[in-house]
Amino acid sequence: MTETPGRAAAFVDGSHEPSTKAAPARRAQTARKWLEIGVFVAPALLLFILFVLVPVARAGYYSLYNWNGIEELTKFIGLDNYTRALTDDDFLRALRNNLFFVVGSIAVQLPIALGVALLMNRRMRGRGAFRLLIFVPYVLSEVIAGVMFTLMLQPHGLVDWALSPVYGLLQTLGVDSPRPLWLADTDVVLWTLLLVISWKYIGFAIILFLAGLQGINPELEEAAAIDGASWWQIQRRITIPLLGPTIRIWAFVSVIGSLQLFDMVKVMTNGGPAGSSHTMATYMIQQGFERSQFGYGSAVAVILFAISFVAALVYIRFVLRSDNTSSDDREA
Repeated sequence: MTETPGRAAAFVDGSHEPSTKAAPARRAQTARKWLEIGVFVAPALLLFILFVLVPVARAGYYSLYNWNGIEELTKFIGLDNYTRALTDDDFLRALRNNLFFVVGSIAVQLPIALGVALLMNRRMRGRGAFRLLIFVPYVLSEVIAGVMFTLMLQPHGLVDWALSPVYGLLQTLGVDSPRPLWLADTDVVLWTLLLVISWKYIGFAIILFLAGLQGINPELEEAAAIDGASWWQIQRRITIPLLGPTIRIWAFVSVIGSLQLFDMVKVMTNGGPAGSSHTMATYMIQQGFERSQFGYGSAVAVILFAISFVAALVYIRFVLRSDNTSSDDREA
């Protein structure tokens, strides 16, 4: 087979001659890139394996035994611990409490945080100071906030003292209004905890929304104002829809945090009264560490992990994925 004149000329010229050095150079560059990725990822991956995957696997292993945390693992009972948890009224009540905090946190914090963020996004005197004051509760540790509110909500505490004029007015009007036991009444304790938790974490939502508002092009609002739209119409039609991805990210963090809620409940009520304020995490600690039922407590831990993991996957798949798809479409 003879070469065509054009191809021969190309080889003589050297412009189309296959390079014998390009392939090894590309392989070396690829190897160097993967080495750099491995160097940066390996420490985080190692920590994730040691402190997440290994504990989950060991908890799953312990959950198959009737174990008190001291004796040898000899009483294998299979899935009995899981059956016990899923049929235990106390655990199911703790699960319902977690769902109450999931829904309640979003219902209480979202409108308040969004409204405050929209107002504080406008030019006003002392805006920096207001932002600092709003963020202070989030900076406080859960233990400090829990102890502080526990003391305030005691009978004849600061809250009762502040509400004394209201109680006096109701008595004057002939309305029988006994002072509620904020942390000792089974009908009131969950609502009390919800309000305290909302006070603690609403600052994070406001700061996050304010950060999201900084990324919205002000020219869009200016154009709508020139067209005659009111401030409320601009917020409802332009600002809030563009803030949607930030709101959904905050909701994701709030849902996972509410499912794993532990600190505030442990400090303020320890699951009481009569177990009415238990969450899955406080119930797990009670059964595992306080009653030395580590096998059963491990089963509750695995169920809590599974619920949180599935909730995260579902949220990412059906909620956050739409934001990523929209972002890719805009870039295209």
